[in-house]
Amino acid sequence: MESAVREDRLQTISKSSYLINGLSLPVFAVIAAVVLVAGRIGALPGGMVGAFALMLVVGAILNEIGIRLPIVKDYLGGGPIVIIFGSAAMVMFGLFTEDQTALIKSFMVDFEFLNFYIAALITGSILGMNRKLLIRAAARYLPAIIGGVVVSFVGVGLVGALIGYGFKEAILYIGVPIMGGGMGAGAVPLAKIFGAQLAKDPAEMLSIMIPAVALGNALSIVIAGLLDKLGKMKPSLTGNEKLMVVKEQETFQEEKRSPVDYKIMGSGLLMSLGFYVLGSILGKLFPQIHSYAWMIISVAAVKAIGIIPEKFEEGAFQWFGFVMTSMTTVLLIGIGVAYTNLSEVLLALTPQYLLLVGVTVVGAAVGSGLVGRLVGFYPIESSITAGLCMANMGGTGDVAVLSASKRMELMPFSQISSRIGGAFILILASTLLKLFS
Repeated sequence: MESAVREDRLQTISKSSYLINGLSLPVFAVIAAVVLVAGRIGALPGGMVGAFALMLVVGAILNEIGIRLPIVKDYLGGGPIVIIFGSAAMVMFGLFTEDQTALIKSFMVDFEFLNFYIAALITGSILGMNRKLLIRAAARYLPAIIGGVVVSFVGVGLVGALIGYGFKEAILYIGVPIMGGGMGAGAVPLAKIFGAQLAKDPAEMLSIMIPAVALGNALSIVIAGLLDKLGKMKPSLTGNEKLMVVKEQETFQEEKRSPVDYKIMGSGLLMSLGFYVLGSILGKLFPQIHSYAWMIISVAAVKAIGIIPEKFEEGAFQWFGFVMTSMTTVLLIGIGVAYTNLSEVLLALTPQYLLLVGVTVVGAAVGSGLVGRLVGFYPIESSITAGLCMANMGGTGDVAVLSASKRMELMPFSQISSRIGGAFILILASTLLKLFS
């Protein structure tokens, strides 16, 4: 009886109140004030407690700004972009004290929160996919993704060579991060891969990649809207939300989700860490491929074979969902403070750079559309899902692209692009670095 009353009370609060991070505005304001004042007077605890408190509060505030700013919320990635660049600006202009900046950097670098987040993301997102979808995608959908990647990389490389930016530089620093599956699972691990293999600071690499990811996301949304208009002008090019040209549309249902079980979620935590350690072992034994890539290969292989009981796959998915929902703003603050040099980012935004971003995104759409048609897809739907959903910012970008093109029914395929396609780019990046070095 008491639990039912409490549940009713929570539902009433959620319906009647403006919520930030799940809290009503007055409650959040009090907590935020306590944390920010503690930071200013030097009373903020050290280690994980202080870092989490500060990053959650600042991340929530910047996210609220980002999801409401005109243009930014519709075309530039909204909250995530404002969190990253806003926190980087706070460092540049001294709004974070030196102690606060050092605390956040230590949490990200020394305590490796980034790796903890990525482990949950990769394991849960892949194990949470429909197994049938994962297996059958390789036969028809992945060639469309590869078509977009090849055309975008060749195009940006050639244009980069023609305008003096450099063939390999254009591919590695612009093409790869745009096509890499967003920020947390794309640009950030790519920066670490690049830093390890090129003996450079990952922060320097990320400062080059972040503008490409943000601009690529914005352009993907714009092109998605234009493709929708093209479909109305040329009906033969579109299936009107159906990807397959065949009469009997193949459909793939999302895995059935179970109620949240905290014990099962705990097993998901252990599995994510176990797969991360396995990737580290394989990376040490076979250093030609980065440990992130080995982790992805391991998780995908286990999912395809089907050797993990469904309840533990569900645990990994629930843990991934908790981490993604509760800790993404923490990660983005960390990226902004520890890995983003705003001065270098601003220097990167040249007309030359903008041209290369445009070539990459358009190449992804064109390549995926052409190859998609060859394997039995409608060109517009293939361009949107296998092309633009590779070039956007992962999950939030998928929603924005599919909303702009009015094709939300294609979400399962866009998730393949963001999850499996992004993983493919991480693996490809390791190979390209070896090839170009």
